[in-house]
Amino acid sequence: MAYQIPRGCQDVFGNESYKWQALEQTLRSFCYMYNYDEIRTPIFEHTEVFKRENDSSDMVNKEMYTFKLENSKTSLTLRPEGTAPVVRSYVENKLFAPEVQKPVKVYYIGSMFRYERPQAGRLREFHQLGVECFGSKNPATDVETIAMAYQLFNTLGIKDVTLHLNSLGNTESRLAYRQALIDYLTPIRESLSKDSQRRLDENPLRVLDSKEKEDKVAVENAPSILDYLDEESQAHFDEVRTMLDSLNIPYVIDTNMVRGLDYYNHTIFEFITTIDKSELTICAGGRYDSLVEYFGGPETAGFGFGLGLERLLLVLDKQGIELPVE
Repeated sequence: MAYQIPRGCQDVFGNESYKWQALEQTLRSFCYMYNYDEIRTPIFEHTEVFKRENDSSDMVNKEMYTFKLENSKTSLTLRPEGTAPVVRSYVENKLFAPEVQKPVKVYYIGSMFRYERPQAGRLREFHQLGVECFGSKNPATDVETIAMAYQLFNTLGIKDVTLHLNSLGNTESRLAYRQALIDYLTPIRESLSKDSQRRLDENPLRVLDSKEKEDKVAVENAPSILDYLDEESQAHFDEVRTMLDSLNIPYVIDTNMVRGLDYYNHTIFEFITTIDKSELTICAGGRYDSLVEYFGGPETAGFGFGLGLERLLLVLDKQGIELPVE
């Protein structure tokens, strides 16, 4: 029998492994420069770490590798993303304790697993750099973290990367907007794709970033979430924009950009480039001020991003950028 690698995975060896090492070394140096310490969490967690109550994301519904051991009722899941395990660790190890210096800033580099259709820059086992900052509601934290990614791309020499920016507001703002979006989409429900018809019932904001042609047409005239921000949310977003302007970091406001995971609030962002005439997101993140509390910790603000290493290496290759491989 000829054994083959599972679909959606890859072997890395030879010169390619040196590229990975060079990239990882650059990423670690950047995290150190921005005062992030490494954290390593298990490659699998209890399923409940990822499957939160009322979470209707595609990741939870379709993409997680979940299994039970024989003669065990315990359900375990290979980590599909890095933020939830880090928050679990933050709470379990009481990193919120008064004697721990704040904010707590950690980074990780490791494998993630999602069952989805493999394509260029998207595999079923993929690798991410993630950074998470706990304990600061200051909009300057949002900007510093965005600036970190922006400076990383400049240092690597990557060209034609655009920062997309949006705000999801606080809980009150988002609930008001959610209802407005339902009111707008319900009369045109039949024109939506099957997936978006399901999302309309479960998580209507996800209709906004659908890649299906009929959905893009349907949301062209959808209400903007920025029109539903309350005073607090608007002030936070204005400060973020003012500081980005002062740092000369260009951005575009993208009101159709949302998050597949339900715990985000206020600032969200993506860095997008174009590869072979297709848009490719190479970094995405945002603020999540209620997730620590959900995991049983005290009310703690959080902000972070995830960056796909396979996608980053793809962009470097397509743009002819060589890493300093020894």
